Amino acid sequence: MTVLPSTQTLGLLGDLIGFDTVSAKSNRALIDYVAAYLKGHGIGAEIVPSHDGTKASLWATIGPEIDGGIVLSGHSDVVPVDGQDWSSNPFLMDIRDGRAYGRGVADMKGFVACVLAAAPSLSRLPLKRPVHIALTYDEEVGCIGAPHLLKWLRNQPYKPAIAFIGEPTLMRVVNAHKGIMAARTEITGCEAHSSLAHQGVSAIGLAAQAIGILQTLEAERAAVHADPRFEPSRATISVNLIGGGTAINILAGQAWFEWDIRSIPAVDAHELRTEFERRLERDVMAPARAKFGNVDAHTRVWADAPALKPEDDGAAEALAKRILRTNEVFAVPYAAEAGQFQQAGLSTVIIGPGSIEQAHKVDEFIELSQLAACEAFLQGLIVELVV
Repeated sequence: MTVLPSTQTLGLLGDLIGFDTVSAKSNRALIDYVAAYLKGHGIGAEIVPSHDGTKASLWATIGPEIDGGIVLSGHSDVVPVDGQDWSSNPFLMDIRDGRAYGRGVADMKGFVACVLAAAPSLSRLPLKRPVHIALTYDEEVGCIGAPHLLKWLRNQPYKPAIAFIGEPTLMRVVNAHKGIMAARTEITGCEAHSSLAHQGVSAIGLAAQAIGILQTLEAERAAVHADPRFEPSRATISVNLIGGGTAINILAGQAWFEWDIRSIPAVDAHELRTEFERRLERDVMAPARAKFGNVDAHTRVWADAPALKPEDDGAAEALAKRILRTNEVFAVPYAAEAGQFQQAGLSTVIIGPGSIEQAHKVDEFIELSQLAACEAFLQGLIVELVV
């Protein structure tokens, strides 16, 4: 017999899906809704606005004001639905055939709904240590919002110890994920008529050499570092956007390309970027600059989320496995905010309802049984926390 989630969880999930929180838009309405919901149950929430105020994270504490709390964290943003032919309104949850459909039901408003449904019960119990609810913004565009919240958290009087990040894992314990660094490299060449190529240097040609350096670095690291828990098992470097130039008969004065590193825990993305810039300057830019003094290259990192590393005797992993009564742990190839929480000093794992296979797709869905499994996990957590 299939176990179904509570009507409270489904109601909250339907409300959350109703907020169009595609990353290009504001999430403030959803954050305000969650804050009001928590306030209605006597739970105070801090709203931490982004630098421009158009978006915000949320932090709420239930239980004693002491160190050692447990964070239940989810991101509020979702990916676009443009160009997708949905069978129902993606921002109006539809339940059929044992599934809930809607943008974000799996990634990752299902987890958030389960946590919010558990909050009233948590607030009435004598907890040994606090439970913190964290909601972030702009995870889908490079895990940009979590660092802002974690910086704010450093100035708070009480420090949490454990973080559960509710990305969809089919309620399995994940103790490793790949990191992501996303960057844009801009190159200035020296324009000249293409019939007089000796009088200039094409920025596009310089960019091609720069991309070649990235490909070499990827191959070098793959020969040394591999992690069979991931597919692919190596760190990857991908260049997926490129542009530049003015006309077919003018050597390009400007060029740019955007690239990312998907790093396994053993590979330091920052070291890779530094080595790229060193080789680019030594092998490409310096020789070109010796002939044409105005050439230049600049790389700007706009997203940086470290890999999640397995922890020796990790408190988060031990607690999650104890609740689930399992010794199994897994790794996932996608990047997430877990590595950022871990880097901030919290023992961290990923665990959440639903499958990543359904995320970002047309007709995104979550099995109702997965929401029930998440509720059961949170009830197990409550048992661990009650005095």
